[in-house]
Amino acid sequence: MSNWLITGGAGFIGGNFVNRLADKTSGKILVLDSLSYAGDLQSIDPLIRSGRVEFCHGSICDETLVAKLFADNDLTRVVHFAAESHVDRSIHQAKPFIDTNINGTYNLLEQARRKWTEATGNLFIHVSTDEVFGDLGPNDAPFTETTPYAPSSPYSASKAASDHLVRAWHRTYGLPTVITNCSNNFGPRQFPEKLVPLVICNALSGKPLPVYGDGSQIRDWLHVDDHCDAIRLVSEKGRAGETYLIGGKNEQKNIDVVRTICKAVDQFKNLASGTTEKLITYVKDRPGHDVRYAINPEKICSELGWQPTQKWDDSIASLVRWYAQNEGWRESILSGEYRQFYAKHYGTLAI
Repeated sequence: MSNWLITGGAGFIGGNFVNRLADKTSGKILVLDSLSYAGDLQSIDPLIRSGRVEFCHGSICDETLVAKLFADNDLTRVVHFAAESHVDRSIHQAKPFIDTNINGTYNLLEQARRKWTEATGNLFIHVSTDEVFGDLGPNDAPFTETTPYAPSSPYSASKAASDHLVRAWHRTYGLPTVITNCSNNFGPRQFPEKLVPLVICNALSGKPLPVYGDGSQIRDWLHVDDHCDAIRLVSEKGRAGETYLIGGKNEQKNIDVVRTICKAVDQFKNLASGTTEKLITYVKDRPGHDVRYAINPEKICSELGWQPTQKWDDSIASLVRWYAQNEGWRESILSGEYRQFYAKHYGTLAI
């Protein structure tokens, strides 16, 4: 039986993982989260109240705190989600990305190394991104585990650095680590600075739908449930020292993502076809915007038996219903600091 430390477990992917993990294990689940702007304790609150999950409010950069968590909880699995993750924010202010993504990861690795020196059967799972590989041309083969790193933004550079630290701690110190690099996630309770929830929330409210440049950038889209299932498989069957790429086998242009959402909103609200598309508003492209990401997940599929199961159009339609039926959650998120951030990056467009 494993005892788990989930960093960033109140975030979008981390919260979904904690909820799915709680149904699959009888081991202890400890969540460490700083509850920054994107933290949503509502997502795991029922599990905390029931005693199924123990929550610790704190930073992965806090050496004393992390050392105490390892000392007191007989941890055998670490799943490291905690990260600053939005490219636009990293362009505006890079330092938090250096602090959390690099220094925080270093602190976790060091505390795990000190505690696990004599132990066996442990695993440190570092959740990373496909953005560390840079971008692809229209006809280039998708990323694989051997693709060279070429990060484009402060965010992706900080994640690339943390990946390198994880590999170094495995090779130098023998720490049992695994790295996963995922493509763009989407699903319920995602903070609406990301494309899919931003467009859904604005579309439901009849607000402008900002699209960078001409919207031709291509991303591979992965439902958060499929991602969480892949990480759980890695925790059970993954080999220490390995890297596994997790992708949805679902490349889409950004503008096509927006149009799919528009169609789903029209159907949900019984609007004439094409009504919501009229809200699309093209805005100035962001600096260093990567052209295309694509992942080849063959390794995790063949070695661990994972496959993405969520269907794109059905998932988007379901997601539109979720955001529409959870207006209270939407209103609680679309306020305060996020409004200021939105105005800074998208100008005067109303939210």
